[in-house]
Amino acid sequence: MSAEITKLVAATASLTASKEAAAKDTTYRIAGGKVGVLLIHGLCGTPAEMRFVAMGLARAGYTVHCPTLAGHGGSRQDLVKTTWQDWYRSAEAALDEIRKECDTVIVGGLCLGSLVGLNLAANNRDKVQGVALFSPTLWINGWAMPWYTKLFSLVRSRWIANLMQFPDAASLGIKCPRVRDFVRAALAASDGSDLGTVGTPGAMVLEHRRLASAAKKILGKIAQPTLIIHSREDDYANLNNAVYVQANLAAPADLVVLDDSYHMVTLDKQRHVVVEKTRSFVERIAASVSTALAGGSEAMQAA
Repeated sequence: MSAEITKLVAATASLTASKEAAAKDTTYRIAGGKVGVLLIHGLCGTPAEMRFVAMGLARAGYTVHCPTLAGHGGSRQDLVKTTWQDWYRSAEAALDEIRKECDTVIVGGLCLGSLVGLNLAANNRDKVQGVALFSPTLWINGWAMPWYTKLFSLVRSRWIANLMQFPDAASLGIKCPRVRDFVRAALAASDGSDLGTVGTPGAMVLEHRRLASAAKKILGKIAQPTLIIHSREDDYANLNNAVYVQANLAAPADLVVLDDSYHMVTLDKQRHVVVEKTRSFVERIAASVSTALAGGSEAMQAA
């Protein structure tokens, strides 16, 4: 398949809540065919994290949408006012939007975005035909995480959580020195709207934990085909996150374990592998849906 890749243009924010008024909507959309892929960025990140994968899928002719989650793309104050339910609602609005253009939709996400994607799949079985999870993070337990991360599990109040701050790991989740240096320089020069914020507010880590709890409860409801891509050397989330997700889904899932990347697999050394595996996965789902539709049509004609 082939399709013209349209210019990536920021879209008008779909949410009207006043708490998002100051945030910059960094959502971008690439027009393609009737098979669409919704790619959801990670916590304190932006759609820029998904751009390499988005472009690879667009070149195969797929429609790709990369929404900005609620509170992201603006100031730290914008972000800390949000909850995981706000993030979910903004992603669900993006799902409804891409469904207007596409008959088949695969939802993909990085880290936190993968948990949002799991919830979308469980709650919208008729709208989501497949799920692609990049570095799914139920527990923040990678080798580069500070020792006090485990103690944070005792925090239950947003008021207390707001007093805390989690600095970025020195690795930034990226093994490739060239990409890591580029991202570090870009973050230092950014206001947070293009590449995300520096560090993670404690309240957002708490909301992530609440989202992870919600995701664990619905894993058994997800019967759509699922692709999981996770690095053995993930510095933010141990590989046991991916193993747990795979073991608890309602249907068998494909697990691809990378051996030369850290957490940000969509940007890191093996990003080409991520694109190829995702593209093959989407192609397989599209073919399966097409075959099922053709079979249903033949059955109706026979009747």
